[in-house]
Amino acid sequence: MAKHLRYLILLLILLFVAVNEALNKMRTTSWDHPLWVRIYAVNGDGRSATDQYIDRLEARDFDAIEKFVNREARRYGVSIDAIDVEYNGRLQSHPPQPPSGQSVLENIWWSLKFRAWAAQRAWNSDADSGDIELFVSYYDTATTQSLRHSAGLQGGLIGIINAFADKSYRGSNQVVIAHEMMHTLGAKDKYDAANLPIYPQGFDAPYRQPLYPQTRAEIMGGRIPISALNAKMPQNLGEVSIGIYTAAEINWPIDAQ
Repeated sequence: MAKHLRYLILLLILLFVAVNEALNKMRTTSWDHPLWVRIYAVNGDGRSATDQYIDRLEARDFDAIEKFVNREARRYGVSIDAIDVEYNGRLQSHPPQPPSGQSVLENIWWSLKFRAWAAQRAWNSDADSGDIELFVSYYDTATTQSLRHSAGLQGGLIGIINAFADKSYRGSNQVVIAHEMMHTLGAKDKYDAANLPIYPQGFDAPYRQPLYPQTRAEIMGGRIPISALNAKMPQNLGEVSIGIYTAAEINWPIDAQ
């Protein structure tokens, strides 16, 4: 009996999450007002060098994200600014990191923990919450050469981004932040297991001739295709676009293209 009750509770939680995601999808992709995107910095490794990097962060370090999305939105015929990005400074608490494995149950459990953490943080804060809240966890490049994967949740309109605490990575950090923000709006990844953009939806210009090399990355494709077997990371959002497949997923008027 207790086992069945636990299953029932889990099903009710998942039903609530599904309904909440559907409502959030409708609310955030109507594009009748700008979405408030709030970004917070977290010291991911506890190092003093990371603290010093975060101390130097300013709102302008995230301006390119707002400009990128609003530029692309206008290209699709959205008549207002799509987003308003604000940097809200450092957090002392740490969001739970996504699991390293592919277990469905682990990912569901992490998703629920992340939402609970974000809700508690918002409850205890005097500041207004954003429509979308992104938590950027920074790591010192002296001790970290590779980062755990980042994640954006559509249902909770929250994301955790793992980034390098080095000014030379500012542009690529902005690309990752924008990518995860698009996930919160319902956009899907468009790259394969080898991290190569999927044709045609993961390409900026899928019908150009010759097809390779591409000159820009599609935001959810993640990389600039150089050949059928090679792609490179964009250095900044000037090398990135929002393709028509992604635009359709976030309810931009693709007939404007």
